[in-house]
Amino acid sequence: MKIAIVGTSGAVGQELLRVLDARNFPVDELYLFGSSRSAGSTYTFRGKEITVKELKHNDDFKGIDIAFVSAGAGTSLEFAETITRHGAIMIDNSSAFRMDKDVPLVVPEVNAADALTRPKNIIANPNCTTIQLVVALKAIEGVSHIKRAHVATYQAASGAGASAMAELEQQHRQLVNNESPTVSKFAYQLAYNLIPQVDVFTENGYTKEEMKMYNETRKIMHSDIEVSATCIRVPVLRAHSEAIWIETEQPVSVEQAREAFAKAEGVVLLDDPDRKIYPMPLNAAGQDPVYVGRIRKDITNPNGLTFWTAADQICKGAALNAVQIAEYLIKQ
Repeated sequence: MKIAIVGTSGAVGQELLRVLDARNFPVDELYLFGSSRSAGSTYTFRGKEITVKELKHNDDFKGIDIAFVSAGAGTSLEFAETITRHGAIMIDNSSAFRMDKDVPLVVPEVNAADALTRPKNIIANPNCTTIQLVVALKAIEGVSHIKRAHVATYQAASGAGASAMAELEQQHRQLVNNESPTVSKFAYQLAYNLIPQVDVFTENGYTKEEMKMYNETRKIMHSDIEVSATCIRVPVLRAHSEAIWIETEQPVSVEQAREAFAKAEGVVLLDDPDRKIYPMPLNAAGQDPVYVGRIRKDITNPNGLTFWTAADQICKGAALNAVQIAEYLIKQ
């Protein structure tokens, strides 16, 4: 297997290197690509030092089997034809192709088989908040069809990249030292604060991030589910959390929900309120699963359930999901 990573220097690119190694992914040759700024940098993978090549419109992807691309939507749009023209499968982590009808949008625990039909030889990795949501929803969908979901997300700095994580750490140091905090990655200071905006606002008052959760969930689940989300940036370094309310066609008991989550692929159940056991981003950071807890009936709706999830945004929300897609393709 000849594998490429585009965007190696970013948080997701670095996580891809770790996940490929940790999961013993079959890599015979690894090629790293980046911007002119990153070109010439070196990274070690399985004891071998690899130099980053500048991404250009040439034949560098000839012979490559799978290319993991995590360099932003603009780069994905510009270089998709270059990357795929010789037969490489492009697994794209940006928003560029997610809603393209000819590009499957895949979360392996939910709709792995969609990856087998790819007219453009591109497979899109969903938004991190959507991945976390649909892995949990899939468990309940198997018990009763979900008509609608309301979601409040609590998104870590990691969702805006490595530089945003560094800025949050810097802000805490500055504030402890009575210095003015550096504010660059977000509209406001994130340390000791919450920002009720992730991405830009659209005409309907929802942000693009919130609309991604609506549109992507329906595409992945092949469902008429209605999703209303409020996305919030919180001063957590890594791992997102979500409070989720769902309405099902038939009532689902707490016991049924717990059983479904306990059996669900990619889910770990942490739900023992009496012992204060529930998912938290601190414990989810660096881990593979989507953790689910705080399961209870929605007291306002006889067909309603509410629960809480936490998952690592860089891992399952990005790099791990992409690698799992590739693993599925290899099995097939």
